[in-house]
Amino acid sequence: MRTAERTPSSSSSSRTATTVTATPPNGKLPLLALLALATAVFITSLTETLPAGLLPAMSGDLGVSESATGQTITVYAVGTFLTAIPLTAATAGWGRKRLLLTSMAGFAVANTVTAVSSDYALTMVARALAGVAAGLAWALLVGYARRMAPAGLEGKAIAIAMAGIPVALSLGVPAGTFLGEVLGWRVAFLAMTALSVVVLGWIAAVVPDHPGQARGARAPMLRVLKVPGVTPALFVTTVFVLAHTILYAYIATFLDHLGMGGSADLVLLTFGIASLAGIWFVGAHIHRRLRALTIASALLVAASAAVFAVFSDSPALVYVAAALWGLGWGGVPTLLQTAVGQAGGESADAAQAMLVTLWNVAMAGGGVVGGLLLDGLGHFSLPWSVLLLLAPVLAVVVGARVHGFPAKRAS
Repeated sequence: MRTAERTPSSSSSSRTATTVTATPPNGKLPLLALLALATAVFITSLTETLPAGLLPAMSGDLGVSESATGQTITVYAVGTFLTAIPLTAATAGWGRKRLLLTSMAGFAVANTVTAVSSDYALTMVARALAGVAAGLAWALLVGYARRMAPAGLEGKAIAIAMAGIPVALSLGVPAGTFLGEVLGWRVAFLAMTALSVVVLGWIAAVVPDHPGQARGARAPMLRVLKVPGVTPALFVTTVFVLAHTILYAYIATFLDHLGMGGSADLVLLTFGIASLAGIWFVGAHIHRRLRALTIASALLVAASAAVFAVFSDSPALVYVAAALWGLGWGGVPTLLQTAVGQAGGESADAAQAMLVTLWNVAMAGGGVVGGLLLDGLGHFSLPWSVLLLLAPVLAVVVGARVHGFPAKRAS
């Protein structure tokens, strides 16, 4: 929905004019601006997951155990889900470009402090700051991409911006891990700082500004839950992400139990390449096929879990399962954020803030639930739990045919 449509009629004409001129007049997507957003998404995703590949070196320098160092990922997620909703409400009146630049500056500062710190407590504070910056960014980026797109191309714009997620997982983490092994883990985080500085200049140069909400137009954050379609879309988001994380967080352990621990990097590479294909396909068809693509994504991930559960004694079929998983999951962030944004309408930013919060809660919950299942029922319980959780996901998507995941695209 256009910002001009979200602004009350009493708003100044200059505010409306700013929004209109920011939309490409030739009906084409502003690729340079969208790629800047994709790079911001890449920074957000990679900053969160980079410590996973650098834990041994980080723990040695910080003088703590690897499990304690692993909490640098947890505190990032905690910083995000604790602050996304209140900060989005507090900054609702800010210009969107100012807010985006602020969040990217937060990443630059947090990654710099992480790179130079030799104190565990200071490192944890820096990682929490990065999580706060992520909360601001995630609540902002999807709506920003939608507003920059001509009518009818919003889904493609979001897909381009969200491409930073699979690129970070499939290429960024392995590259950051390699850089850390060759030059040291601190260099890997300093490289993230350098990329943040580059994207700050990129955003300043090519990304158009959009006004925030006028004070009279702001509704209480929780009121968005009463908007038809928002609650089912948020439910699907929470449960789908929980199901995915239960298996993804422990995929290396799962593969090790199958005797394929030495092939974990190749299995994840297969997942990552298939994810890129998935997000490309979703970006090409989301404008008219949001509902069908969401159902197809859930079915592909379910098929992957079924193969992992039943046919994991065949290494070849394990790779097939990884490919199905990536193909199904790659476009899910775009699909779910688009569904929540469209359902939210004039309260899209508030809905996105709730999505960010629930997404991170589901990720944290997936790690906890997956660990309990692994210890209590064994590694085969992980793919079976994914199948169990995807059943209500499919039921809600199929049932929300009027609002949330509509059978007919809104005009």
